[in-house]
Amino acid sequence: MTINGVILDKHSFDQEDVDLSALAKSNIFWTEHGSTQPHETIARIQNAEILVTNKVRLDGEAIAATEKLRLVLIAATGTDNVDLEACKKRGIVVCNATGYATPSVAQHVFTLILNLTTSLVRYHQLVRDDHWQKSDVFCLIDYPIKELAGKTMGIIGLGVLGKKVADIATAFEMNVLTWERPNSAPPADPSGKGIPRIPLDDLLKSSDVLSIHCPLTTQTHSLISNRELRLMKKSAFLINTARGAIVDSDALIHALKTGEIAGAGVDVLHREPPTNDHPLIANRLPNLIVTPHNAWASIESRQRLVDQIAVTLDAWIDGKPRNVVNS
Repeated sequence: MTINGVILDKHSFDQEDVDLSALAKSNIFWTEHGSTQPHETIARIQNAEILVTNKVRLDGEAIAATEKLRLVLIAATGTDNVDLEACKKRGIVVCNATGYATPSVAQHVFTLILNLTTSLVRYHQLVRDDHWQKSDVFCLIDYPIKELAGKTMGIIGLGVLGKKVADIATAFEMNVLTWERPNSAPPADPSGKGIPRIPLDDLLKSSDVLSIHCPLTTQTHSLISNRELRLMKKSAFLINTARGAIVDSDALIHALKTGEIAGAGVDVLHREPPTNDHPLIANRLPNLIVTPHNAWASIESRQRLVDQIAVTLDAWIDGKPRNVVNS
């Protein structure tokens, strides 16, 4: 018996450069959509028994409009775009993907850090604008160039990704600290790497680079705002590759404009794709780097994602679902 499967936003993880053959099953007929807008969702999922979605929202209304849906495969780790409770009430299994993007995101974190610490983008522009060619000495040192060795890396969120960032920071001879969340347990370092855990205010004051890797929750929404940015060193850099709403965008722009911090690199915004009036888009500051939520998107990462979805699908078919997030 044929099962109807629908992929709602294939272009978010495949640009015809990923091998999807692992998803091919003899009894599943796939309908693929490159992208799906909110007004298109209900019509596209009505006859689906299996859904693959990266960021297309499946709210209670959408879930209520489906009669045949049995499995939702989220092509991401975050689950905030799916109404998990509504799915649970309907007996719909929801599974996510984990760990597939760690090397890619960690690499991107240091791409942002190194661009900021070396003023790389500014120097590249100087060469394009003929400044080097017209220089009276052999080099340009118009903008600050800093070394990471001996500096302190503060990490908010010491999960798998945070630990990988800590490893790379250590290779750069940086000192690493992490956030001790209030009432968290156990009080000792959970990484086994001997990384000291300190209160957030102390972490902010101590960090030369602050990198965010925690999930977006009610506790972490606007975790970094005006007060927190004022506690940071004026020479510090803020890196956010987690979720946009963890950092207050208006507060960040103010801090960058007034010199409360030296620079920022962000890969995530609270609304994606953004509009041109988003503060971090409209303010084209020389000490701000914004990338389009693609820290995770190396071709290797996207292939691992598809392969993991296929394994999860096989497990569900065998009656042994894995990575279930609404059990």
